[in-house]
Amino acid sequence: MRAFDYVRATDTREAVRLLAEDPAASCLAGGTTQLDLMKDGVLEPPRLIDITRLPLHGIERRGEALHVGALATMEELAADATVSERLPMVHEALLQGASVQLRNMATIGGNLLQRTRCRYFRDPTVGACNKRAPGSGCAAVQGAARMHAVLGASERCIALHASDLAVALVALDAVVHIQGLSEARTVPLTEFYLTADDSPERENVLEHAELITEVEIPLPPPAARSGYLKVRDRASYEFALTSAAVLLVVEDGAIRQARIGLGGVGTKPWRAYEAEHVLTGASATTATFRDAAEATMHGAWTVPGTAFKVPLARRTLVRELQTVSGVTA
Repeated sequence: MRAFDYVRATDTREAVRLLAEDPAASCLAGGTTQLDLMKDGVLEPPRLIDITRLPLHGIERRGEALHVGALATMEELAADATVSERLPMVHEALLQGASVQLRNMATIGGNLLQRTRCRYFRDPTVGACNKRAPGSGCAAVQGAARMHAVLGASERCIALHASDLAVALVALDAVVHIQGLSEARTVPLTEFYLTADDSPERENVLEHAELITEVEIPLPPPAARSGYLKVRDRASYEFALTSAAVLLVVEDGAIRQARIGLGGVGTKPWRAYEAEHVLTGASATTATFRDAAEATMHGAWTVPGTAFKVPLARRTLVRELQTVSGVTA
């Protein structure tokens, strides 16, 4: 790791100003994996701005929305009563997303901004990586690619977005609050992330001199049921091969509302609008669930190492739709 300047920001405005003054500076907060990437030589910022002491903690319910400070930890959010009662899919995604030790350190903002775990991106000796060096190619397309993406992917990049929490939040239409140098703005999480095919080197719409300050999570109707299913190589802490965040409102056997997020398959947390279209207004049956899963994975872009994810993702979604709806036949 190269030497760098360390600065601790005391408030949000100061942190934004420090970022604006140095186009090469980076922020330090739990869950971003910033230090890991610096140790590996992938990132080499000349200045590191510590934002861990900013007043961005706290979780508060306001009406029918939960407002979560960007520096609240994953464990704090998992322990929140409203999350347990009204947002089971978020609760389950948090618990399955990391060990207790990591959940006590990782922040919500850091989790949403974590970089891909692509082994080629994280190894600076690999020359072909469009994320690190735009225009250099994608080594993963020709290499081992078991943990890579099939949705939003192309020959330019198949790096996977690793967050479990973000999968649940995109399904819930969560919104991120962002503070810039001169103004604040809000962005739906479904529009916050960019697909790797758009710009492999850029993963979201956050500008350099901007910080996420809060995540706003709309609460689903009381009649809604939700859950999160994560399929992985081992039961202990591991990244998803495929995952599905499902929320349904079912009345008299018909699906009145459906919200679906997919993980382990997309270059960004994937909102499965195609599945929602198939489900909404249809009967809650396994046949309907299979049609929804088929629509979701239509057009997946695979390489030999990732082709298995297409049928696995379909089965994952069908299984969680069955679990949440209570329909098994």
